[in-house]
Amino acid sequence: MPPRIGVVTFPGSLDDRDAARAIRIAGAESVTLWHGDHDLQGVDAIVLPGGFSYGDYLRPGAIAAVSPIMAEVRDAANAGMPVLGICNGFQVLVEAHLLPGGLIRNAHQQFIRRDQKLIVENADTAWTCDFEPGEQIVIPLKNADGGYIADDETLKRLEGDGLIAFRYAGVNPNGSQQDIAGLSNERGNVVGLMPHPEHAVEPGFGPGTAERMRSGVDGLRFFTSAIETLAARV
Repeated sequence: MPPRIGVVTFPGSLDDRDAARAIRIAGAESVTLWHGDHDLQGVDAIVLPGGFSYGDYLRPGAIAAVSPIMAEVRDAANAGMPVLGICNGFQVLVEAHLLPGGLIRNAHQQFIRRDQKLIVENADTAWTCDFEPGEQIVIPLKNADGGYIADDETLKRLEGDGLIAFRYAGVNPNGSQQDIAGLSNERGNVVGLMPHPEHAVEPGFGPGTAERMRSGVDGLRFFTSAIETLAARV
């Protein structure tokens, strides 16, 4: 039986169906989870998708972080279940204190969308084990509140403990400190990033370059990494 990976839908989620499709393409079963429930339906891993949960009122991810299902997500993450937060999902993980720091308005105060080069800094997590350390990948980015911030002590800990999962390469699109594009927790089961791997899982659908259309599958390995991690636990 393939692993079952849940995708949480919040009011304002935009990329939950894209995440579900990516999960199916990778070879797992996608399970729809609802923000107002207290039931994870026996899933093996969880994705918090992109969008504008609760309209980004108060702060992006702040209301979603205290929604009913997040009590179960928090407990599952603390017990070792793989959890991936994408864009708004990353903001939710930070607001839920499953990852440190904060995410603020982009430095140029504008929404940005681009095919973003990333450097894989940590290939030893549940969502990155199919990558190589130092590998450069291209993942679509689209956000208005993607500037990562943290105090000096937290930044030193992230660097020293190898908890920076991805850095922006070529350009820092939103002013994130230390060029941070994504993080992992100490255990390696919780990962959050601002770019959208679920939009780069099918050949021929981008991202693109001036020379030719890329294969568009750099994001697929996020999901195959989780599947391999779960298979190793059986």
